[in-house]
Amino acid sequence: MHNDDAVPAAHARRPRRGRRAFVIIGAVLVVALVLIAAEVTRRTLAEQDDLRTDPAFYAVPTPLPEGEPGEIIRIEAIASAPVGTNAWRVVYHSRDIAGEDIPVSGIVIVPDGPAPEGGRTVIAWAHPTTGAATRCAPSLGLDPFQDIEGMHELLAEGYAIAATDYPGLGVEGDSSYLLGVPESNSVLDMVRAAREIDDARVSEHLVLWGHSQGGQAVLFAAERAAEYAPELKLEGVAVAAPAANLNALMTDDIVNLSGVTIASFAIPAYEVAYADTYSSSAITAILTPAGLEATPDMAALCLLTQNEEIHEIADPLVGAYVTSDPASTEPWQTMLEENSAGNSPISVPVFVGQGEADELVLPSATEGYVKLLCSQNADVTFHRYPDVTHGLAAYASLPDLLLWLPTLGSQRSPGDGCR
Repeated sequence: MHNDDAVPAAHARRPRRGRRAFVIIGAVLVVALVLIAAEVTRRTLAEQDDLRTDPAFYAVPTPLPEGEPGEIIRIEAIASAPVGTNAWRVVYHSRDIAGEDIPVSGIVIVPDGPAPEGGRTVIAWAHPTTGAATRCAPSLGLDPFQDIEGMHELLAEGYAIAATDYPGLGVEGDSSYLLGVPESNSVLDMVRAAREIDDARVSEHLVLWGHSQGGQAVLFAAERAAEYAPELKLEGVAVAAPAANLNALMTDDIVNLSGVTIASFAIPAYEVAYADTYSSSAITAILTPAGLEATPDMAALCLLTQNEEIHEIADPLVGAYVTSDPASTEPWQTMLEENSAGNSPISVPVFVGQGEADELVLPSATEGYVKLLCSQNADVTFHRYPDVTHGLAAYASLPDLLLWLPTLGSQRSPGDGCR
């Protein structure tokens, strides 16, 4: 009798426990959604505040006060930094292609937890092409962190991240588009600036990481780091679909929309950078009349945010922008060679990731660069990713990159990229 009564009583209690669990789970989900909504609101409002203050922050004094490379000119905390991080926007001193003092902007972001003894290893991030006009700087975006590929994963591993805009982006100045020396100077000086921020706790240990244009920038930085920034301890350089061989890049792409866009960004930058060596007419002689007329308008546009306008100008110029292949036409052949990676050996481990479906930086171009590294006895780790396009090369590389990073700075087996 008592057992018969107990069975239905037990069954009667189960739904109540189920309902309580459902209520608890529902309450947790509501709290989580409220917190997420609050975080989204916080970041959005902070981002909007940033946009209102940007113009004053990026306007530097004229003439520029003297400063050592990496010395901070201006700094402000970024209120819209993701939860669990601290971040700063900075303007700092760097050097142009002639060695003259110039201001450059960028951001630093670190985990908000305690740093290890000696400080955090810093990842110097070099971004892919966003444009060549001042307003195309990543740090000027509504979300200044969105273009740092692998940011969350790297922060989770305890790294600090120093991300330059490059000269001419953010702070008004001459464009450095696809110019290896000023780009690489800005990458290394960004690290120096990060080390000046006491709360960032950044050490002298450094890894370079770049995608596309950023690949060219960090490869140049790796070649030049020992001479330009000897106080930094470079441990390795990682690239995804790097614009390493500019001659190959131009030959492969000048016949399509990407090539027209890239060339239109590069021509004004090279005109200024090489003004003491070549006349403006010598540099622009390769352009058709229509190409010459369209270049200033193209160079004023930003990639991704103004793709429709870029297509409108560039589509009619495909096949009619230049009169010959820049890679085999002087002075472009020489200028492109001078700004291609590989003119000096790299003494630290090199990680290379390449998508096999890339139609901008072709796999053959990256394979050719890897062969050059191997001929220079570099320690190369080379990963190919089937069906991966140019835009996804950095993300595809992340799992392998995160396995490669801990092998740096200690005894390690050489990479297998040259076997």
